[in-house]
Amino acid sequence: MWNRNEDMAPSVVNDVAVAQPKNKISCRLSIIRDFSLNTSTHALPGIARSESLHNRIFWSLSFISFTGVMIFFVVKAILGYFNYPTSMDVSFISEWPQEFPAFSFCNISPLRLDLFWKPFVNYSIMNNWTSANDTTWSPSQFLDLARFLVNTFNKNETVEAYFYSLSALMYKCTFNNRPCSTNDFISFTSSVYGACYTFNAKLKNNAGQNILYANEYGGDGKLSIGLYIHGHQYVPFLMEGFGAVALVHDNTQLPLIEAAGIELAAGLRHKLGYRKKTTYLLSSPYTTCTDKVSPTMQAMFEYYNNTNYGYSETLCYQLCGQVYAYEQCGCVSPYLWNGRTLYVSSINRVVFAPLCELDNMCYNKAIGELLTSSSLMKSYCSECLQECEIRNFIVQTSSLSLPGEWEMEKIKKFVQ
Repeated sequence: MWNRNEDMAPSVVNDVAVAQPKNKISCRLSIIRDFSLNTSTHALPGIARSESLHNRIFWSLSFISFTGVMIFFVVKAILGYFNYPTSMDVSFISEWPQEFPAFSFCNISPLRLDLFWKPFVNYSIMNNWTSANDTTWSPSQFLDLARFLVNTFNKNETVEAYFYSLSALMYKCTFNNRPCSTNDFISFTSSVYGACYTFNAKLKNNAGQNILYANEYGGDGKLSIGLYIHGHQYVPFLMEGFGAVALVHDNTQLPLIEAAGIELAAGLRHKLGYRKKTTYLLSSPYTTCTDKVSPTMQAMFEYYNNTNYGYSETLCYQLCGQVYAYEQCGCVSPYLWNGRTLYVSSINRVVFAPLCELDNMCYNKAIGELLTSSSLMKSYCSECLQECEIRNFIVQTSSLSLPGEWEMEKIKKFVQ
């Protein structure tokens, strides 16, 4: 008997051990089956009720197919949401007091003939381009002039002495009927117009205190400037007319006066009225806009006399083109000689690039390659995105004949 009991005891324990996992599995399958029978999800009740293999395969394939279709349209809807055109919320705000915008201007002729002629002639004689007795200027000397300027820049010598100074250009200035002087302007250099000057630009480390408001001194926002352009000192054939070029822009915006400047004819009184338009773009993931200033752009801003300028998409494209030209040619475009300080990521350092000679077409070819290649644009200009905040000034111009006899007296005293 004892032997029989000992033989039976292990059999009972093994039966229990095997029965417990089976009961758990059966319970789980029962839960899944009950859910499948009672759910409103398409095809699952059909799978649960199926008694034949073919029927179950049919409902299973139906479930998988419609689930795939549903996932496709859900993903498509999500992607469509993020790619949906930007919603424009247009509103008109009465902003008063309003910051008076920055105003930049240049003499349309970059060089003063009396200031640069002697150094240019000496350089020409040294290179056997002309003789000491030849004092006339002809269009054929433009290439020699370009070589002279490129050589001056590449020797890191300044050309500011050949430009029109503000004190020589401006004979009167008032803001809201209060006198202003040359100290109220900052200078910058344009690659086309030479020395230019900006009124009311935002400066660094001033917490906005240097910016004037339109209602300053109890006025209504009126800047009046009188300029004497020295037309008799224009380089012959260099420009097609006489006058100045001006731009109304935001206080934190780099004045791209070469592209957006308004030409003002000499001998007239010009009035520039403006309307301010501000466009705000949503940040990521709704748009790819940016306000980040790249190292190359920041290096260029250092030449703008302590101004607190922000990101510019146009400037970004100009500078990435300069970087590519430098890597391909070892020099950069002579037309953008104010954008020579570049951050070259391939060597991970900032370089002060030399200018290409005007008859060296390498930089033109390099820029053409960059602009026509999407892979190169993505590699070199990936940081060039739309600004998140765009402030435009819509300017309306009008003019009157000038000067009157009383104005001529002021001009004569200024010139003398």
